[in-house]
Amino acid sequence: MSTRIGMVAGEPSGDLLAGRIIAGLQARDAGVRCEGIGGPQMEARQFDAWHPMHALTVFGYVDALKRLPSLLGTYRDVKRRWLAEPPSVFVGIDAPDFNLRLEHQLRQAGTPTVHFVGPSIWAWRYERIHKIRESVSHMLVLFPFEEEIYRKEGIPVTYVGHPLAGAVPMQPDRAAARERLGIDQNARVLAILPGSRSSEIRLLAPRFLQAAQILLKKDPALQCVVPMVNDQRRAEFLAILAQYPVPGLRCITAQDLHGEGGDRKAPVAWSVMEAATAVLVASGTATLETALFKRPMVISYVLSPWMRRIMAWKSGQERPYLPWVGLPNVLLRDFAVPELLQDDATPEKLAEATWQSLTDDALTARVEARFTAMHQDLLRDTPALAAQAILEVAGGAA
Repeated sequence: MSTRIGMVAGEPSGDLLAGRIIAGLQARDAGVRCEGIGGPQMEARQFDAWHPMHALTVFGYVDALKRLPSLLGTYRDVKRRWLAEPPSVFVGIDAPDFNLRLEHQLRQAGTPTVHFVGPSIWAWRYERIHKIRESVSHMLVLFPFEEEIYRKEGIPVTYVGHPLAGAVPMQPDRAAARERLGIDQNARVLAILPGSRSSEIRLLAPRFLQAAQILLKKDPALQCVVPMVNDQRRAEFLAILAQYPVPGLRCITAQDLHGEGGDRKAPVAWSVMEAATAVLVASGTATLETALFKRPMVISYVLSPWMRRIMAWKSGQERPYLPWVGLPNVLLRDFAVPELLQDDATPEKLAEATWQSLTDDALTARVEARFTAMHQDLLRDTPALAAQAILEVAGGAA
């Protein structure tokens, strides 16, 4: 009888991680079947998608409230299916608000559960550890410092490294990336990544574009490239670009690269990061990807006043436990790259910090060295380690 694995991933970063985990599972068990909620990276591995991942792609509590009826409908459907025909194991990839609730229900009914990508309890709401202990049979964590946290709390855990560390080359090829994108090899290039969610683009894109306008006054030859996860996000961004025009800016999706020899399996953002001199980026997984490509960056993030109030109420915190927000800084325990958040995220301050990232060769050398060491620390055979742990949990239940 083949191993049947339930999976839920709710956004592009989770889809990317899950796609590699499915590949690891298939390498160990050719008959494994994976089903649930996922995106194109998972579907490329014969994943049976009952619902598309964008059914869960929301930003925090405000967006979740707006979409509550459809979210509840999706939740009830997958719960009903898996309670009626339990999988060998359920694997929730990130999306903790959705997945931990589902994992709790399934585990109570006797299905073993694995959660991949630990919630950032080291930054916000440590008390969630109690819900995790009740809901999760085994944690798979991406970062070495997380293993100690869960072990101390009596939760079975495996540090599997970060799969992106194995997917991104240790030595990026800027020349090849620029050739793919049609960018002059000698150009100064700024990659602008204002996020993959509508709310992020709405709040960050105007600031990022105004910063780019300031930078173009310093260097009229500066080339700005903006990757977008899909056509919908590009349309949202272009509407804002019309209000804050940046001469020569290119906004591209993966579709734009297909005719130029682009790798359909790699996110378009990777080519842009690889080609860049420096990156202006929204806090999130993209900061880690930028670090793995060894590029100097400026990290920024802005929450609406309403969202800040809800987060403070929900977490009981005004700020994270740690002084850093960007993943590269969290991992290095230092402000290796600038973070400009909330009121500090002005176009002028963003432009000033980004100009240094674009022009300071000594800074670039320091950042490359630190990010190379970080890359080596995160490099494990993540698909194999995760697959082994998942199948062992499934086998133990059997």
